[in-house]
Order: sequence, then structure tokens, then C-alpha cells
Amino acid sequence: MDFDPTEEQVAVRELTATVVASRDSTAPKWPDTELWSALASASLLGIALPEDVGGSGLGLVEFGCVLTECGRGLARVPVLFSTVAALAIDRFGSEAQRRAWLPGVVDGSRILTVGIDAAERTARPAASRDGEGWTLNGVLSSVPWAEQADRILFAADTADGPVLVLVDPRADGVETTAQDTTNGEPAATVTLTGVAVASDDVVVDADRDHFALQWVWQRIVAGSSAMLLGVCEGALHLTANYTNEREQFGRVIATFQAVKVHAGEAFIDTEAIRVTTLQALWRLDRGLSAEREISIAKFWASEGSARVTGTAQRLHGGIGVALDYPVHRYLLWAKNTELRLGSAQWHLGRLGELLGSAS
Repeated sequence: MDFDPTEEQVAVRELTATVVASRDSTAPKWPDTELWSALASASLLGIALPEDVGGSGLGLVEFGCVLTECGRGLARVPVLFSTVAALAIDRFGSEAQRRAWLPGVVDGSRILTVGIDAAERTARPAASRDGEGWTLNGVLSSVPWAEQADRILFAADTADGPVLVLVDPRADGVETTAQDTTNGEPAATVTLTGVAVASDDVVVDADRDHFALQWVWQRIVAGSSAMLLGVCEGALHLTANYTNEREQFGRVIATFQAVKVHAGEAFIDTEAIRVTTLQALWRLDRGLSAEREISIAKFWASEGSARVTGTAQRLHGGIGVALDYPVHRYLLWAKNTELRLGSAQWHLGRLGELLGSAS
């Protein structure tokens, strides 16, 4: 693939960067409703959704550009999960579901999220047939933005394979319990007790070969890697500026050999995340097999972001622990996303399984 961005991709990144930079990343509010509205006004929330529902009709690489700038600017908005849920509805849902949900996602009036964990940290909820719909029972922890979302896209197990359904977090039988996260991003444990899901809210019925489940999972993981790329870029940029201004022994510390070595290693990690993430998104965009590339990208994103943000913290010295200085927030964001959607070790193990099955 060609790793050079197109003019369109450059424009998307620059526009997103401008919108995100207009907001104060230190504000504690989740979600940042003003930034959410600004992203919608700039037609960035529907960047990868089709034009017939108000989107821009671009691809996952362009969506990755938006996510990277949101990560770089520590944007407190649910753009990753809301967009991936919308993409799933567009790909697998009915025309009625598309018309009911996608225009609202594009204009920012609707928030969707995804309650799917294919890394198997917890068991999926169970679904039993109830007429043309389903009844759900089970518990899923760490569902991002569960209490803020209008609908949660859940995968629930049946004897014939998982079903993908839309659940109202305020429906009867649904209980959400807020959880604390490393960077403050909203998440909750969702308990489903006899939750009735009508046929109108069934996106995929009996996914026997797990195709739809993997389709959604792969896009969340690749998008998560794109956000971690932005987190690393932001931390590295802040560190470069600081080390080129901070003086010690009559010289800026960026000229010290040890600082150069650590900063250079952080730059290499960031570039590795960039190329592996771009390859994964590019293959998904073209309908090519990308299971291996997605795990490679998430491995680098999880491992690399921990090293990059840790290095940034250390190269700032004492000021790095000051809460009124922004560098620590990049470390918290990296830690929050490092283990979510499969840790580096989980994806390394998955790569081993894929290599073993191919031999």
C-alpha cells in the first residue's frame, strides 16, 4: 500500500485538528458536548457513513484520520464507538434501522456505543428466542459510554450463533453501574435481566459463522489503534517542544545524548503504530482479510503507547508529575486503552494462533 496520505486525508486531519484544538482538553466534562456539536457541524461524525444518510461517504482510513486527531487532542467524545455501531447498522441493519439511527449519529443528536468484547475477558450475554425477537440475560463490564448512549450494540450468544441487537440502556431489565476508568472516560457494567428485544432492534439474527461479530470487532480494534497513534503523537510533540526549551548546564536538554536516544525510540514506536494501523484500516477498506494485520496494529499500539507516554513523562522530569501540566493525561489515556479490546499479549497470542492455523 501507499502510506502517503491523499489530499483528502490531509484535509480531514487538518480540519479535525482545528476543531479539536478549539476546545480545552483539560476540561473534566465527559462528553464534551460543545466539541461533539462542532465535530458534527464540520461533517466529521459521519465521515465514513454513506451520503444518503447525511455522511461524507469516505472510508475507514479517513475515519482513522479523525480518530488520530481526537487522540492527539484528548477529545472527550464517543466518536469511535458511536461511529462503529453506526457502520454496523449501515452494513447489516434494515433500511428502517438505517433511517432511524444514522442521520442522528451524523448530526450528533444520537450517541451509540458497542458492548462487544471478543477478547473474551467476560462471557457474552445469552439470548433466548421470544417470538420474532429475543430475551437477553447476562452481565458485561466496562461498556464504554453505556449511560450516555441512546442504544448499545450488544452481541449475545444463542445456540445458532451470536445475535447483534440494539438495547436501550434505560429499558426495563437493564441496570447500569458506573465504573471508574484510568482517564475518566465513562464506562459501566451493564446487567441484563430478562430484557426484551423486539425484532425491530435485531441487527443480525443468528450469526452462525461469527462474520458480523468479527466485522464489528475488527473495526473497533483498528479504530482504537488509530486513537492511540494520536495519543503518542500528542505526547511526542509536547516532549519535543519541552526538551528544546528546557536548559541545563547551559544547553537545551534535547542536545543530550540520553535524551536523544529515548526520544528517538519513542519516535520509532510512534511510526510503527502509524504504519501498522494504516495497513489494517486500508485492508478493511478494501474488503481484504485483515485479522492478522489488526492484531499486529493493536499489539504495537498497546506496547508502543505505554513506552512512548512513559518516556514523555520521564523526559519532562519534575514537571511531568504536575497535574496542571498536560503530559500526564497522555499517559492516562494510553493506560486506559492499552488493555481494552485485547492487551498486547492477547493479540500476540492471537497472532500465534493464526500462524499456527496457516502452517
